[in-house]
Amino acid sequence: SYQAVVFEESGVLLPAPQGTATDWEAQSCVPPGTMQQALLCGGENSPSRRYSRGELTAVEFLQELGQQCFELANVRVPVDSFLWDLIRAEMTKQLPIMAEAAQCVRAQGLKTALLSNKRCLGKGGRFLALDPRHFDVVVESDREGTVRPDPGIYRLCLERLGVQPQESILLDSSSHNLEAAAQLGLRTVKVDDPEAALKELETHLGFPVRGFVPYTCPVRPGMEIPKDRLRKFLEDVLGAHPTAPLELRQFDHRESTRSYLVKFGDRLLVLKKEKEPPDSPSPPGLAVPREYRLLKALSEAGVPVPTVLALCEDSSTLGTPFLVLELCPGRVPRAVSLPARAQRTGRYRAMSHVLARIHSVGVGAAGLQDLGEHGNYIQQQVETWTKQYRAVETRVIPAMERLIQWLPLHFPESQKTTLVHGDFRMDHLVFHPDRPEVLAVLGWKFAALGDPFSDLANSCMTYFLPPHFSARRGLSKCDLGQLGVPTAEEYCQMYCSHMGVERPENWNFYMAFAFFRLAVVLQGQYQRCPAGSPAAGDSSPQDADFVAELAWEFATREGFRVFERLPSTKLLARHSSSWAG
Repeated sequence: SYQAVVFEESGVLLPAPQGTATDWEAQSCVPPGTMQQALLCGGENSPSRRYSRGELTAVEFLQELGQQCFELANVRVPVDSFLWDLIRAEMTKQLPIMAEAAQCVRAQGLKTALLSNKRCLGKGGRFLALDPRHFDVVVESDREGTVRPDPGIYRLCLERLGVQPQESILLDSSSHNLEAAAQLGLRTVKVDDPEAALKELETHLGFPVRGFVPYTCPVRPGMEIPKDRLRKFLEDVLGAHPTAPLELRQFDHRESTRSYLVKFGDRLLVLKKEKEPPDSPSPPGLAVPREYRLLKALSEAGVPVPTVLALCEDSSTLGTPFLVLELCPGRVPRAVSLPARAQRTGRYRAMSHVLARIHSVGVGAAGLQDLGEHGNYIQQQVETWTKQYRAVETRVIPAMERLIQWLPLHFPESQKTTLVHGDFRMDHLVFHPDRPEVLAVLGWKFAALGDPFSDLANSCMTYFLPPHFSARRGLSKCDLGQLGVPTAEEYCQMYCSHMGVERPENWNFYMAFAFFRLAVVLQGQYQRCPAGSPAAGDSSPQDADFVAELAWEFATREGFRVFERLPSTKLLARHSSSWAG
C-alpha cells in the first residue's frame, strides 16, 4: 500500500561522518574523539545541528567546526582535509547504493522525495552530484524556512508528493527526525548501517531495492509468464538450481517481442518472447527463432552481440517461442549527446566502426543467405512500409502522400548488398562503462540483406531531430563543437573510411527514406495508443507529421538534384510524375 519513499540527504544518501573520523584522526595526529565531540558539542546547538537546520552557511559551519576542534584538542585541526577524506572514504560507497534504491523504488511505480539541507558545502559544490531525476520531489529546508524535526517539513513533502502519511516511508539517521515523522503517521527506517536499512525497506515494500537495471519496469498486466515453468526450463538448460526465488521485470520499450529481465540465482538474463499478432512489418517467419540463429551467426562472425544461451520453440512452455540471453553489462545511451564529453567523439567513432563490421560480414560464410534477395532491398522496403502506413493511417498527412509518390521514382540505380541491421542507431548499442567501446549491438528484428547506406542514413537521423523531440531525441541546432560531438559529415566520413567507400551522390534519397520509415513507425504508435491514453506517454499525433516534413525536405533536395541531371527531353516527364498528387 506504500506510494512513496522519502530519503533524507544527510546521513542517508550522504553518510554520517563519525565512522571516518577515527581513522582520519589517527593519520592526522589529532587526539582521538576530537571530531565527534566537536560535531556533537552543544547538543541541539552544535555546529552540525545548526547547519542541518539551515542556521549556518557552509563557510560558517566549517569555521565553527574548526574552532570547536581547536578548543578541544588545543591544536589547529584541518577540517577541510577531514571533509574530503570523508567524501573519498564513505560517500562514494553509500551514495551509489542509496541512489540505486531510489531508482528501484521509482521503477516499481512509487514516488520518491529528497529532503535536502543545503545545496553546497565546502568550496563551491556539494559533496557528490545527486541526480535529480531519481526523485519526484526535492524539498530544501533552508529555502522553505522550515527545519527538521519540525513536522511541517514532512507535511510539505507529502503534499508535493500527493500522498498520505500512512502511504509513505522515511529513511533518516536522526532519531529526533524519525520521531517527528512517525507522529504524523509515516513509516520510518533508521539508517545506521545502510545495508541493514535497505533490508528493512525491502521488507516494508515487498520488492528488492538493489540490483537496479535501467529501462525496466514491473511486468505489465496481461504480460505475465509462469515462473514455475520458466524456472524448470532454466534449471534443465543451464544446469543450475539456485535456492533464491526467480525474479522477473519487463524492459520498458515497444517491440514485436516481449523482453523480460530474469534474475536466476546470481545471474541476470534476458528473455525475449514472441507475441501475436506482430504489430510491425517484421521480416517473414517467427521473430524469436530467426533472431536466435542470427545472433549465433553474428557472434561467430565477430560482431559484438549478446551471448545467446537457449532457444525454446515449444509453445507449451510459455505460450510462444522464446530465447534466453546473457544480460550484457554496460550502458545504453538514451541521450545522443552522451554524458561523458571526453568520450563523445570516441563513441561515435566506435559506432561507425561497429556498423562497418556488420556490413563486412561474409554472408555466405556466416550462413545468412536466407535473410533476403539481392539487389532490390530499397524497393521492397518502400513497398512494405507504404502498406504498413496505409494499415495504420488515421488521417491524411500531405507530406506522406507526396513521399509515397516520390520514393518509387527515385530508387538508387545500383545498390550494394550486405548484411544490414535495419534499425541501427545509438540507443541500440551497449557501450563499455569506462571507455568508448561497443560491447553489444541490440535490436536485430529488421536485419536483412540490403543496402548498407540505409543503415548509415538511419543512424544519421539524430542530427536533424530536435533535442526534446518526444519520439527520439536528436541534436538539431545543438552546438556540436561545444558538445564534443562530430558533425554528420564527420561521422559519415568515419564510416566511409572504415569501408573504403564514398558517400553516394543520392544521399538525400536515403535520408528521405529513413525519415519516411520513422514517420510510419510513429503513426503506428499513435494509431495503437491515441493521445491521452496511458500507453501514449509523451507521444503526440503531430510527431508523424513533423518527421514526414523532414523526409520531404530531403526528398526535395534530392529531387532538384535529379532534375538538374536529367536530359531536357525527360525533365518534364519526371517532374510531372514526381509531383503528381
